[in-house]
Amino acid sequence: MKRLIAYLPTSVGRPARILAWLSLAFQVVLIGTGGAVRLTGSGLGCPTWPRCTESSFVSTPEMGIHGVIEFANRMLTFVLALIVIAVFLAVVRFWRERRDLFVLTLLQGLSIPLQAVIGGITVLTGLNPFIVGVHFVISILLVVNATILVYRVYRGPRGARREAPLWYLIVAHIASLFVAITVVIGILTTGSGPHAGDEKTPRNGLDAELLQHFHSWPAYVLLGLTVVLVAGSFVLRLGARRWALALLAVEALQVIVGLTQARLGLPPVLVGIHMVLAALLVAAMTVVVLSLRSSANAPESVDDPLELSSAGRTRADRRVSG
Repeated sequence: MKRLIAYLPTSVGRPARILAWLSLAFQVVLIGTGGAVRLTGSGLGCPTWPRCTESSFVSTPEMGIHGVIEFANRMLTFVLALIVIAVFLAVVRFWRERRDLFVLTLLQGLSIPLQAVIGGITVLTGLNPFIVGVHFVISILLVVNATILVYRVYRGPRGARREAPLWYLIVAHIASLFVAITVVIGILTTGSGPHAGDEKTPRNGLDAELLQHFHSWPAYVLLGLTVVLVAGSFVLRLGARRWALALLAVEALQVIVGLTQARLGLPPVLVGIHMVLAALLVAAMTVVVLSLRSSANAPESVDDPLELSSAGRTRADRRVSG
């Protein structure tokens, strides 16, 4: 055991950064594959849990494509579990110095059995739409967690200094609230409509057409707030401007996909893309909020993809402190 511990990293390095990126990527991929399970009506492709059938842990030929899709989604969870264990081991040896990384990776690790249990309850309750919704909410929260992890392995622990005026921080936090509202209403909308599963899958009983309108309203408010964030970041020359632009780009894609899918009768492919974009939207919003506070450590290398320009950072420091 001591020999094994001796091989573990003693500081943040390339392994931790690569694994942090992998954890984020697979959280987004799992949202995509989970969406594929629902959109193809494969939620009960493996009708039991934790086995796929009463006598087999894997799907059988008799279960067809639905069994393959559901089983593949379950297997990706195991891949994510291995990645989460690896990233935990990459930071655990220096947990006293970087408790933020230790907590983030620990939460990811604890989420694996939690999601497995909720997934099992989902199957055993015949795809109850509210439990499926909880499953998706936790997946979105894990995207937030993984995004913070990626940011922190590059930027260090959170500092106390603001990188933007107070009004800008307020607008950013209000925008993040509308991201949450949009996602939650989107979950309820899906649970009420044709893509909650196959024709036998229960719906939540809400008015799908009315929810589509409710879903769009906070999304448009969010779009307006993001325009304010982008304009403000350029006027103030904030380092967060490229993240605000990324957020605006994701939102523009979401609007385009959302309007197109509504006019084409909700084709499953576009609905799936919409779900993946929701994960990317949450990730982009998270980085925008994180970038508005200083980090305790400077970037460790000029290759840091999250590094802000020193000139922009200096100007922002002068504005805030002044």
